[in-house]
Amino acid sequence: MVETSDADSASPAYTLSAFTASDGENLAVYDWPLAEDEPQRGTVLIVHGLGEHAGRYDATAQRLNGWGFAVRAYDQYGHGQSGGPRGGLNHGMRLLDDLADMVDAARAHTPPGRPLVLLGHSMGGLVAARFVALRLRPLDALVLSSPALDPGLNAVQKLLLATLPRLVPNLRLGNGLQVDYISHDPAVVAAYRADPLCHDRISARLAQFLADGGPATLARAAHWSVPTLLMWAGADRLVRPAGSQAFAQAAPARQVRSQGFDGLYHELFNESPELAAPVFALLQQWLQQQCPEKL
Repeated sequence: MVETSDADSASPAYTLSAFTASDGENLAVYDWPLAEDEPQRGTVLIVHGLGEHAGRYDATAQRLNGWGFAVRAYDQYGHGQSGGPRGGLNHGMRLLDDLADMVDAARAHTPPGRPLVLLGHSMGGLVAARFVALRLRPLDALVLSSPALDPGLNAVQKLLLATLPRLVPNLRLGNGLQVDYISHDPAVVAAYRADPLCHDRISARLAQFLADGGPATLARAAHWSVPTLLMWAGADRLVRPAGSQAFAQAAPARQVRSQGFDGLYHELFNESPELAAPVFALLQQWLQQQCPEKL
């Protein structure tokens, strides 16, 4: 199936298609291709966050198109138009296995010699970082936006996670995300609330993945070998900035460029235009350094 984005009709369209994962599950895939005669720096594969979907990255994808990158994204299991119960997780490696499938597919659609860049936001940032830490597939570069390296669990939540995943792994509860603090832009918040593809569910098994994945990733920071741009929001109320700061301190500076943005809320790419401007400036500069030449 083919759809156009919600952006201005003069803007590039995205294609929406169904992808069959290795276990037969359906994943919704979005592509923002470049024109056939347009030189391509590389491909950016986007991994979205908890409760949202890949279609919310339309404006960011179009900006990446303008910088010479083809863009692909997908709705993770239990999200958007992909299969699975909302916020569910049928096994602990589900999200990483799906990402491996998507990396393989993105490689197949990337011109030989052109880099593949993985960009993960929030929960998607944790998924992308775990993927790199476990070296499941080779990647050329990684961008992490407000990654969920420290979900900021309180004592009660930690107690629940000690029992629920083992007893009722498929139990789904409210994820507790404070939507008012995703962005300073009221239009972004209103659009999120009105979006039927966004949800507030999280299963015990998915919560366990988030709780375990952050510390496990931080433990690998000193051995990081993939060029990485790590950006976090200084006023983030959805994940703790301390997780990103700890990663930045432990990771080798030659591999990881890190930058916190004081005063910004969780969704760096969806902040008010004046607040997001330095975020996109840094992203563009870093991507051009990693992918310096067009074909």
